Amino acid sequence: MVGNVTLPGFSSFFLAGIPGLEVFHYWLSIPVCLLYALTLIGNGLIVFVIRGESSLHQPMFFFLCMLAFDDVAVASTIAPRMLDIFWLDSHFIGFDVCLAQMCLIHTFCCIQSGLLVAMAFDRYVAICYPLHYATILTTPLVIKLGLLSVARAIIMVFPSPLLVKRLRYCTQNIIRHTYCEHMAVVKLACSNTSINRVYGILVSFSVIFLDIGLISVSYVKILQAVFRLSSKDARSKALGTCAAHIFTILVTYVPALFSFLTHRIGKRVPPSLHIIIASIYPLVPPAVNPLVYGVKTKQIRGQVVLLFLRKKDKVSKN
Repeated sequence: MVGNVTLPGFSSFFLAGIPGLEVFHYWLSIPVCLLYALTLIGNGLIVFVIRGESSLHQPMFFFLCMLAFDDVAVASTIAPRMLDIFWLDSHFIGFDVCLAQMCLIHTFCCIQSGLLVAMAFDRYVAICYPLHYATILTTPLVIKLGLLSVARAIIMVFPSPLLVKRLRYCTQNIIRHTYCEHMAVVKLACSNTSINRVYGILVSFSVIFLDIGLISVSYVKILQAVFRLSSKDARSKALGTCAAHIFTILVTYVPALFSFLTHRIGKRVPPSLHIIIASIYPLVPPAVNPLVYGVKTKQIRGQVVLLFLRKKDKVSKN
């Protein structure tokens, strides 16, 4: 049972992990460790295959490489700290380190959302303007879209730690979470947090709902173009190229929306369930994205198979 822990000047916070389920921390570490391992191996393989195969040097795969790097960054910001808590009972985290983790988590998640919008635009151009695809989505434009996602994330998230730092923390420094999540930190303050809460809602709405809106518009246009095709096989092939991206969108946004809404209106949701979902949902998309794109994308699947066949031949010759 974790009680109040008071430190002079609140130089540190105490990350409680998952309150009420402390005895299961070791077992909960197993899926976290597996997801993190899959993230590192899967995304590393995706980047290695795309980098080494010149036929994959296309906008769609450049965006996928960017997403792979961001997925590794998201998971690396969260998973090692969670495993410290679950395996080593290392609960204390410095105040500034906590703010840095909070800032990085939300920045990388915001970049992830921006890249999904860019990938939706890529599919829109590929299906609606196939003859002009190469002239519209040039390499400089792809780089600009990637940099725009990064710049937007930094501009939107950077004020958060500054707003948190101005708050006073009087008696509570126990964060009932597995990492320094923005609202979990804000709720501990004994000063007025209305600015922090409003800013958090505005950022969440502008990122999640604006990006979902842009993606939805892209797919409405895509569906209109697809259903104008006369051939059933052509329609099936066109939709097939979007399958992996649609799956990634669902895996990314559905749990994020659940976590966002339960913080504001989910009073009846058990805290332990909310914390488990909030802890796992940032780790799931980075782990499953490489699997989905590897299975659903013919070019990547073919190159991965060739890679393993070459290694098998080398081993057999030795």
